[in-house]
Amino acid sequence: MRSAQEASAVSTAGDESAGAEPEGAPTENGPTGTGTLKPAVFFGSAALILAISIWAIVTPSGAESAIGVAVDRISSWFGWYYFLAATVYLGFVVFIGVSKYGTIKLGPKHYKPDYGLFAWAAMLFAAGIGIDLMFFSVSGPVSHYLAPPEGDPETVEAARQAVVWTLFHYGITGWAMYALMGMALGFFAFRYRLPLAIRSALYPIIGRRIHGRIGDAVDLAAIIGTVFGISVSLGIGVVQLNYGLRVLFDVPEGLPAQIGLIAVAVVMATVSAVAGVDKGIRRLSQLNVLLAVLLMLFILVVGEPFRLLNSLVQNVGDYVSRFPSMTLNTFAYDQPTEWLDAWTLFFWAWWIAWAPFVGLFLARISRGRTLRQFVAATLVVPFVFTGLFLAVFGNSALFVVRDGDSEFGQTAMNVPEQGFYGLLEQYPGALFSAGLATFVGLLLYVTSADSGALVMGNLSSSLPTPVTDASAWLRIFWALTTGLLTLAMLIVGGVQALTDATIIMGLPFSFVMFLIMVGLYLALRTEYMREEALATTLPASLSGRTTQQGPTGARNWRQRLARAMAFPGRRAAARFVEDVCRPAFQEVGQALREQGAEAELLEGVNEENGLAHVGLRVPIGPSDTFVYEVWPVEKPTPGFATRSVTTHDTYVRFEVRLAEGNQGYDVMGYTKEQLIGDSLDQYERHLEFLRMHRESADRSALPDHRPDAPEAHLPE
Repeated sequence: MRSAQEASAVSTAGDESAGAEPEGAPTENGPTGTGTLKPAVFFGSAALILAISIWAIVTPSGAESAIGVAVDRISSWFGWYYFLAATVYLGFVVFIGVSKYGTIKLGPKHYKPDYGLFAWAAMLFAAGIGIDLMFFSVSGPVSHYLAPPEGDPETVEAARQAVVWTLFHYGITGWAMYALMGMALGFFAFRYRLPLAIRSALYPIIGRRIHGRIGDAVDLAAIIGTVFGISVSLGIGVVQLNYGLRVLFDVPEGLPAQIGLIAVAVVMATVSAVAGVDKGIRRLSQLNVLLAVLLMLFILVVGEPFRLLNSLVQNVGDYVSRFPSMTLNTFAYDQPTEWLDAWTLFFWAWWIAWAPFVGLFLARISRGRTLRQFVAATLVVPFVFTGLFLAVFGNSALFVVRDGDSEFGQTAMNVPEQGFYGLLEQYPGALFSAGLATFVGLLLYVTSADSGALVMGNLSSSLPTPVTDASAWLRIFWALTTGLLTLAMLIVGGVQALTDATIIMGLPFSFVMFLIMVGLYLALRTEYMREEALATTLPASLSGRTTQQGPTGARNWRQRLARAMAFPGRRAAARFVEDVCRPAFQEVGQALREQGAEAELLEGVNEENGLAHVGLRVPIGPSDTFVYEVWPVEKPTPGFATRSVTTHDTYVRFEVRLAEGNQGYDVMGYTKEQLIGDSLDQYERHLEFLRMHRESADRSALPDHRPDAPEAHLPE
């Protein structure tokens, strides 16, 4: 992994960094196999996971007993904490989305999203929810109806609570945890050239120490939580798919069949993960969504559509009206401990355990989105689909139970993997729907596994850019390791052991998430100060543009019109560098040196088009650096271009790049005086930003978290 200084140095030389992105959104995933292993993170997490897996396989009764004791302690000591933490995460994410910080992008200002809306939403949903949605969509509502946490069972009120509790556990509270991690990781990686890793979100707090042992510990904790979180889904998936295959092909249920399913899924996940985001994960995600919608519509049409739609509307109303009280309902006066362990505490711990994995993956696919777009989409899009899915299948299951089929109700509550298929048997075309459900479940299973292998490989590697993926062998290793842990927990106690282990492993990382909130807020506050500095210095910049008119003036309206309608080629670009840019920066650099500054001329070649770029670099004090470059970008000539410019297919723009990224405006055709004026405008703006930030720090009397990597431009 490159340090922030190295990333900045590469940026000024023309490398692809988050602050200086290449033109155009990528159509494929980043290069693979170019990173190096992070020994402490990889060997530490791998050793711990393998040790737990072997211990569980060798002494399953001892492992089950130890896990049970730990869960009892956490439930009695930290139950309130899980409720409070989940609520705070949600409040912070909503605040960022609706606040003045919501317009900030996950990446440079000029950058466009990498993926279209449907592809992005499909990956966003499929990465965060797996086969467990099928598992709990029937089991959850039926269990809450027959054994509610409060009130009498099998009543109308119990039925109203049943679906709402399931929606609550799959609702916006959990997705807020994903959103928190995703926007923090994406912001620091794509806007400030820090690694796409959990440690980067702590940069405003601990500075360069993220590259040391503290950063390794944070990433290691993230991997541990992620592996256990994914293993829950894979364990649930194995059990459910095993039963589905028994229904379809009479495959016997038991450990041998489950081992075979784990092996098949690991192979499929490995192939998909090695193929990468675009070729593998994106296509599987889109197929998942389409088939899941087809299954849902089938039940809606062949079932009782009007009764289901009535229930859906009431479920939405109940969820909205009851959400505030449910969020902090710890059942303090008559606590159903067993119910809390099995449902709310497990789900909150599960969301937290998955947050590093899904957050990193969401950041990976969300470059170019604003924070407001990201928060809105992450909270709304998956929940809308989840709500529809749960409403259709959950209410259908409740109708069967309330219409008198108590045997189905007991099966759905006590043997959840049979509940979903038991519901499908209540409708015509059961063989078709069961086959479709099994295939959808397999794809959801594989999507969770391959996304997890990709993310864990990236977390345990030092990668040159945020869009580079870990080596293929590393992703294969994590797919195998996850499969081994899933098998070990199934041997210990099945799905129950997996849920208990998740409650344990999710707790440590919940504390890290609070530090991430603080780090993100500090960085966003600094970013907003930068915007205020721009607004403050803009009048001076505009007044400085006033120049003498006429033949001897630096600018007149005819020159301005000619520049606007010009689409210069490569020869004109070379002349612009030699005749305007280099002399301008040499003069400014000399003047700055006369004032005591250490100005440095930057020169290089853009490897994409072979054109020269030049700029100026000025260190400011011990902790900051001002960078101003003009960067050559070759673009297709627009169709409205006139006269001679239509004789060539491309034209050249020289876009201004600062240390914090591409500013998106073109200075090609400026005179030397105009270019000097623009560079000084940006220099004055940066000085104003530093002044405002220092005054703000002095007023708030906050500790001085001085960064050791000056080009990152994070809070001092």
